[in-house]
Amino acid sequence: MNNIPLNVRQHISNNEWQARCELAALYRLLAYYRMTDLIDTHLTLRHPDTPEHFLINHYGIPFDLMRASDLVRIDHDGKVVDTLNPQGRVNAAGFVIHSAIHAARPELDCVIHTHTAAGMAVSALQEGLLPLTQHAMKFHGKLAYHEYEGVALDTAERQRLVVDLGPHKAMILRNHGLLAAGESVAEAFMEIYFLERACQAQVQALSGGRALHIPSEEVKRHTAAQFDSEDEKEITHLAWQAALRLIEDQHDDYCS
Repeated sequence: MNNIPLNVRQHISNNEWQARCELAALYRLLAYYRMTDLIDTHLTLRHPDTPEHFLINHYGIPFDLMRASDLVRIDHDGKVVDTLNPQGRVNAAGFVIHSAIHAARPELDCVIHTHTAAGMAVSALQEGLLPLTQHAMKFHGKLAYHEYEGVALDTAERQRLVVDLGPHKAMILRNHGLLAAGESVAEAFMEIYFLERACQAQVQALSGGRALHIPSEEVKRHTAAQFDSEDEKEITHLAWQAALRLIEDQHDDYCS
């Protein structure tokens, strides 16, 4: 990891700079995989030195141009506590959704929320995510749902989000989009990647107009359990490193 640039060294710690670079890379990767929605949606990472704070994007900056120095540090009440970006504007709905999960689930450091076409389409289906593919069966028995209440601007919704998420790391926000979280940036990325691909495959399968093949309950449970194997953390690390190679030519820019 590069050292902190001289112009920001006095403002933040090495730990925070590393976290900022990793989160900026995540923003760039979601742009690479076409999971953006203009300037909306949001990704957050718990602050490594102050767990009650988290980093979020400066509202209005495209994901494919996000830099470490663009990220804004806020607390669970939505107050900007960032000496680097003291006037940084934050998406209000992003604060409501992400603060709820960061506060209630201390083991989850990274939270991702998207509005992809496939994710929104599946969120609008009564059946939600169907066990049509290996990607979808990863979430069998491990996927939550939250009813749509309008644009997430009301802090009272936070408790309902937390209750609906329960012990899971992935959730479909009805008539809205997708949400995934992880103990690390790498794990959160893998959760949203698999959930998004599952939704894409489902939309295409349904468009065929033919009967669908649904695996047995035993197979669905078995597949979900396989994704909880001891090798999964190593696989997640390898996949994250592979993904970073796709944007390695952007490293000096996003880590600035």
